[in-house]
Order: sequence, then C-alpha cells, then structure tokens
Amino acid sequence: MSGEQEQITGRILATARSQGRDVLLETEGFALLRALGIPVPAYLLVRDARAAAAEVESLPGERVVVKVASPHLVHKSDVGGVAVVAKRPAVVAETIRGMAERLADRPVGYTLCEFVDHPAALGGELLLGMRRTEDFGPIVTVGPGGIHTEFLARNFKTGRDLAILSPALADADRIASALAANAVTPLATGGLRGQQGWIGLSELRELVLKLSEFAASAISEEILELEINPLALAARGPVALDVLVRLREPAAVGAAAPARPLGKLAQLLEPRSLAIIGVSERLNPGRIILENTLREGFDPARIWVVKPGRDEIAGCRCFPDVASLPGRADLVILSIDAAQVPGAIEEILAARKAESLIVIPGGLGERRGSEPLAERVEQALRTARASDWQGPVVNGGNCLGIRSKPGRYDTLFIPEYKLPATRGEVSPLALISQSGAFAVARASKLTRLNPRYLISIGNQLDLTVGDYLRYLRDDPEIGIFACYVEGFRPLDGLRWLEAAAEITAAGKTVVLYRAGRTPAGARATASHTASIAGDYAVTRELAAQAGVVVAESLADFDDLVRLFCHLRTKQVGGWRLGALSNAGFECVAIADSLGSFRMPPLAAPTAARLAELLGRYRLEGIVEARNPVDVTPIMDGEGFEQAAGMILEDPGVDVGVIGCVPLTGALTTLAAGAGHAEDLDDEGSIARRLARLRESVAKAWIAVVDAGSHYDPLAAMLDGAGVPTFRTADRALRLFELFCRDRLRHRLPEMDAPEVFAGEPSYEKLSNPKSTFPPGGAR
Repeated sequence: MSGEQEQITGRILATARSQGRDVLLETEGFALLRALGIPVPAYLLVRDARAAAAEVESLPGERVVVKVASPHLVHKSDVGGVAVVAKRPAVVAETIRGMAERLADRPVGYTLCEFVDHPAALGGELLLGMRRTEDFGPIVTVGPGGIHTEFLARNFKTGRDLAILSPALADADRIASALAANAVTPLATGGLRGQQGWIGLSELRELVLKLSEFAASAISEEILELEINPLALAARGPVALDVLVRLREPAAVGAAAPARPLGKLAQLLEPRSLAIIGVSERLNPGRIILENTLREGFDPARIWVVKPGRDEIAGCRCFPDVASLPGRADLVILSIDAAQVPGAIEEILAARKAESLIVIPGGLGERRGSEPLAERVEQALRTARASDWQGPVVNGGNCLGIRSKPGRYDTLFIPEYKLPATRGEVSPLALISQSGAFAVARASKLTRLNPRYLISIGNQLDLTVGDYLRYLRDDPEIGIFACYVEGFRPLDGLRWLEAAAEITAAGKTVVLYRAGRTPAGARATASHTASIAGDYAVTRELAAQAGVVVAESLADFDDLVRLFCHLRTKQVGGWRLGALSNAGFECVAIADSLGSFRMPPLAAPTAARLAELLGRYRLEGIVEARNPVDVTPIMDGEGFEQAAGMILEDPGVDVGVIGCVPLTGALTTLAAGAGHAEDLDDEGSIARRLARLRESVAKAWIAVVDAGSHYDPLAAMLDGAGVPTFRTADRALRLFELFCRDRLRHRLPEMDAPEVFAGEPSYEKLSNPKSTFPPGGAR
C-alpha cells in the first residue's frame, strides 16, 4: 500500500474507534475501497429525508438505491432497509420517512447510491472478501455473490465453491490458479461455450491482488472482516455495490506471544543428557519411559532420575531433587501429576537445569478449572524468555511425548508388549500429532514403517506444530511430514503453512489430516464470507495451495503415508496407467475410477509378447492383449508375474496398478494352514512374486487385493515388502492419483493435465462377457 492509502484508511478507522464503533458505515467502507483502487458507485450520506431530497439529483442515472446507514444493522435488506426507487426528490424523501417509521433502532443516516445496472445471471455478481482468522491471519476469498451466495456455495463441489487465499502466499500466479479452480470464474469470465464474459481473468486477478496487498499491510490488522457482496460485473467494469467492514477488539491488535528459542529443539530431539521426574520402582508411566529409552540405546550414564531415597534405578543414577542434578540436562521429562507440574517447572527454571522439557500430564489449561496451573507455567516461561538464557522449550502437556530415532529415546509410555518397538531401517518420516492416542494408533497400524520422529505435541502449551515443521524442514533425512492437527495456536497456522510451502517447494511431501472441522468462524460473525469459508475449508484450501496433500479421512491419512513412504524411490513419469487384474469386474472398476489417469494402448512389442503369453494359457479367444489386461483366474503365478512385468515395463506406461482377486486356486495366496497346501512364504506365492517385481521395476505401482479377512496376511505381506496394497480398486486409484499429482507438481505445466491418447479403448466397453471364472465361477 502507498502512504496515501494508509493515511486515508487510518483516518477512517480512527473515526470509527473514536465513536466506539466496531462496524464501519457503508460510506466509510466505500471510501476505504476507493482508496484501494476498487471501484464503487457514486454515493451520498444524508441525515434525513429533507437532506436527501435536496442532494439526490447530484447522483447520475434515473434510479437511486436508498439504504439505512447504521452500525447496528448489518444486513439491511433483512429489515426493509434497502430500496431502489426513481431518482425524484419526493419519492426518495417518502422512502426514507417510511424506513424511519419501520426501524425501531434510530439510524445514523441514509446512504444514497447510484444505481448500477449489471447482469442478473449467475456469474454477474461475485463475493470478494477478507477475513482475519485466528490461526492463519488474514485470508482473501472469492466466490459467487448476491443473495444466492450461501446456497450456491453449499451446492458447488467442495474445493470449487470458493477461492481462498493467504496474502503470505498469494502471488499473481497462485491467485490465477485459485481463480481458475473456482466454479464461478468461467461464469464470470466467459469460459463457458457461447457465454459472454463480464470481466477478464487478468482484471479479476488484479482486484484480488489489491485486496491481498491490503490484507498483508500493517494497517489492515485492525480489520476483522471486509466483505464486498455483491461485486457487480457491470458494462463499465466491476463495481462494489455493498461493503461490510468489521473491526477487531482493540486488545487483539498487535498482541503476540514471546518468541521461543527454537534452536533448543536440537537438544529436545537429540539430547546428550536427559532427566526423568516421576519414575517408580514399579511399572508406572515414568518407569515405562525409562525402560523404553534404555531399549532405544540411550547411554544410562547420561540418564538422571530425580527420586529421593534411591541411588540408582535400572542402572541410572538417582538424585533427591532437581537442584542436585549434576548439570543442565538437554531434556527433562516430567511424568508427574498435573498439580505438581508448575512447581517442578518453576524449580527447574530457577536453577536453569533444562534446555528442553517434555510435560506428560494433562490438566494444564485444556479442561475447565485447570487454567491457573497453565497460567503459572506460562508466567514462569515468560520470565525465563526475558532472561539472557531464554529458558527451555516445552513439548506438551497432555501428551505422550516423543519417540526420536536420532535421539535414541522414547517417552511413549506404552509397554512394549502393547506396542512392540519397530525395528529395521528408519523411514524418512516425521509424524507430528496433536493427539498422543492418534500417534500411538498410527505407530500400531503403520507397523512396517519406522518414523525418524514420532512427536505427540499435546495442548501446545509452548511448542507448536508450526515450530516443529519449521525446525525439521531442512532435515535431509526426512522426505515425508505427516501432520495430525486439531487446532492451531494463534497465527501458528500461518507459520505452519509457510514452512509447508518451503518443504513442498523443495520436492518433499507434507500430508495433513485436519480434525476439529466445525466451522466455528461462522458462529462468530455476521458475514457470508465466514459462514461459507469455515475453519476446515480455509485449512484445506490454503494447505492445498501450499502443495500439501490433504487427507479427507483417517483411513486416507494412513494409506497416503504408506504410499509416500513405500514409493519414495519410485518414478512417476506422467498420467499413463498400465493395469492388470485376474478378474473382469476389477478391470472395469479400474477403468471406471481413472480420475486424472489415462490408459494408453500397449506398445506393439508388448502387445505381441502378452498375446503369446495368453495363448500359452489358452486365453487368446477369451481376452485381448490390451490395457487393462484381464488374465482371468485361470492364469497361474508364473504367468501372472510375467504379464504384470510386461504391463509395467511397457514404454508407454508411466505408473501401474496390479489387481489380484485371490480366491482362485491357480495362485498361492493363503498363509500356511490346515486344509490346504498353500504357503505365502513359498517363492512361488503371489506375494513373493509381486515383491520381486517391486524391486525390479523402477516405476511406481500399487496392488489391489479385493477379498475378505481370510486374505489379510497376503495384503500385510505385500505391504511389508513395500508394495502399497489396497482392498478395492476405486480407493486405490483415488489415493494413487493424489500421490502422482504430488510427485508431478514440479514437472512441466503440461504434466498437470492428463494426456489424451489416440486409439484409446472405450472405457464403457471394457466389460468382457467372455472373461469368466472356471465353470461355476463368477466374474
């Protein structure tokens, strides 16, 4: 913003503040927009009917819009406070007198606005708004406007209903991309066949950019929300016909928490010494933490246990109190009652005995009545932050803490017989969860993965999810960041978003599940903007713009984490999908679920080799050598492996999906057991064969095992071999598409759109009535 724009805006806001108002009059809102370069109609503010009659003829046109001007009437049309009448002094005066009689709340005055003729059709009116959110700061929104705003937003496809932008990321290219994804944009710009455009895309982008630049300015911090509805797309250009501006509480402006010494996360995540307070001689959370940490390989000589009356526990030295510790620990773990936490932290801070803390217990501000305990901790931290030492960083409370492979410790106080330790190669994965239960549930379910860090942050008394993402973003050993978030601390969503954008720009992956999806903002505001851009919608759209993969369900989160970890070294060359199954229905299901994928015809050499293979199994008259290929339940494991390899190695195939409906007797698909001779451990089992393909094929591909729990061992064995395995084709391709889109985002722009192939088969005709099970079977 220019200095002149800031001065005009400052004067407008100061006038409202001086009068004790938190809502601008519409004329003040028009003046603010005009200062920003956003067109508004000609307007007058008059006190009464007599003044209106004397001045109305100075406005252009033959009609005029009469509106009540009052900070107490936000939606004027709902109470009869808006009328369009002929621009005749007597008519205008009579209209105002009628409004004055109807409205019990005495108006400040009346606004007379030029009547702006504009299209009434869908797309002729837009909503352009700015709202200040607690977690992301200001956001800018664009969507359908007018009286149908909320109805249309509810009925447009999710993600197409509203463009949501953060000024921190809203450069011209991102704005253009967000507008292009908005369903109303082609209606407004003439993107539909045969429809006239009312505004150019570049002109619309410039308007959004102006509002984004204002939202990013310091002067805008006083504004809670600004909504233009409608922005009319008139013949002379866009005009803001109505504007609502609400101000923030004065106490909220400029408020900021003291800076945290984030460099001390190094001591938290890779401590050279640690102390535990709350270890019992019997099994309690503190004792489990100690045993788990010893299991992870931490040097017992560098573990100090605060426990009076004992010299050692489990080979670790004991000390009677915090003051007796032999030095400043890199990490102190508090596994004590919540009521003891403030005193313990005050003692630790007074003696400067810790560079970092993990606070395990709950009851520190997250439930009613515990606020005083949290306030004592926060006050102690504020005092320490003001010192030259700056105090420790604190993870928790109400958390299970951290399992750090580089740090060789584990505070997840789950006995090993309940949550066996994951062995083997460390996965390039950081799992950051606000919920400890979610973290350990994922550790239990994602058993083939061994995260470098598994971090349970609890109620974010000090350290936040954004802090961890910012700190870990440059770790060369982490390629996938998986985040479970129930709520961001104030403005921490913006810090998280900026870190996520940097991570994804570097070619790494961030997966997010955002819980707590209630649109709380809609309950706290009178605007359309907040009611249709609720908390979850804002998080989803901003995260996606930052390159984050947003999981829509907990099951999706798990499968996406598996996908990205298992396929991290595999190649994604484009959208051309090769597919194979031994069931006709599954070939059709794959074709029906393509999404952005396309199925190219097989290269001639591949088709010839495949036809020869089908002939060896006497299938040449039943199925065709085409993509997708149905090898039928007749083909045995050797043929299945060969056919899958041919499909995946075809030069026209970028990625693949291999479906195995395992009930056929031709394949070894069962774990060893009574009543049959099959054994998944045999080299000829389908699991072993597909595992070999996983090692030999450089392209990314996934497997589908569409069958009941009898075949869970098969799916688990494939997953253990690094083959992402799903139980239905439609789910497999939906999530695989998200994976491929993420991997392709840094490629040339033309890769963002699926390719079109000449000679593609008709997907509607892929059902092959000749493809059957052996006699008595079913497709």
